[in-house]
Amino acid sequence: MSTIRAQQKFPTWPTILSSLIAGGDLDRDQAYWAMGEVMTGNATDSQVAGFLVALRSKGETVDELTGLVEAMLANARPLTIEGDRLDIVGTGGDRQNTVNISTMASLVCAGAGAKIVKHGNRAASSSAGSADVLEALGVRLDMPIDRLEDVLDAANITFCFAQVFHPSMRNAAVPRRELGVPTAFNFMGPLTNPSQPTASAIGCSDLRMAPLMAGVLAARGVRALVFRGEDGLDEFTTTAPNRVWEVRDGKVTESLFDARDIGMARATLDDLRGGDSAHNAQVVREILDGARGPIRDAVVLNAAAGLVALDASADGSLQERLTAAKARAEDAIDSGAAKRALQAWISATA
Repeated sequence: MSTIRAQQKFPTWPTILSSLIAGGDLDRDQAYWAMGEVMTGNATDSQVAGFLVALRSKGETVDELTGLVEAMLANARPLTIEGDRLDIVGTGGDRQNTVNISTMASLVCAGAGAKIVKHGNRAASSSAGSADVLEALGVRLDMPIDRLEDVLDAANITFCFAQVFHPSMRNAAVPRRELGVPTAFNFMGPLTNPSQPTASAIGCSDLRMAPLMAGVLAARGVRALVFRGEDGLDEFTTTAPNRVWEVRDGKVTESLFDARDIGMARATLDDLRGGDSAHNAQVVREILDGARGPIRDAVVLNAAAGLVALDASADGSLQERLTAAKARAEDAIDSGAAKRALQAWISATA
């Protein structure tokens, strides 16, 4: 906690909730305090539920989301990894049960030479989360924290299991489960990677929350592409045009992008449907073995988004940069480099 925060008079739940109910916005420190109370178990289930519902009903702000994220990270188990590193992740919540596109895109980027520190968990709103699929592929998830950087060095990719790094989230589990509706917590996972990557490619299914997530990343000073399919998919998608928020130098630039503009065929949501973890793991193997079609296209597109976010130069238009990154992603698959990254990952975690 910062010295400024320590010196301030802390609010109370009645003042926080009264402000939100009246439609007032919290400042970053108030949001930080409230989330700190949740994370440390000092808030009752009623207070947690009231806070999440009041915040969601009013509509979150960048400052509020930033305060929540900072408090969550302050209560996470630390992980220090130096150098440029990338995370490719989605918020979930689109309820389309697609295959694990961001996981496959992460492997492709690792094959292309990027350092990937992936933050993920088991399935919440889909049939198979990243952790479920990686486990089915043979990646060991219960690695000691002090070995994760060694795994990264060996395979260009490592995994931060959310339930290991954020044990304090258990204090909100009951009210979240009993509420049964999306809250701010649903959008915090991609923003709370404990390694704090220097670049992120984030899919967000919620049109209102996507620019707020970009705003949090801009305030953090990292590079990112936040995107949403216009059909509601939390992926950089070939099924519809994409709304994109590019984060660079503390600024957010919004644009529209259609994968057809870089030579990709339009797909349907049915083309991208997945199944359980065993089914989705087999899809991963097939894509890394060179299978072509709509799933490969989606994987290549999301890998390209990650490579563009990681690239510090930003020379050329977004379309030009995605075109060049697409070629790198395709080569990582066709050369076998992405498959070798998975094999190295499995070996490094054995």
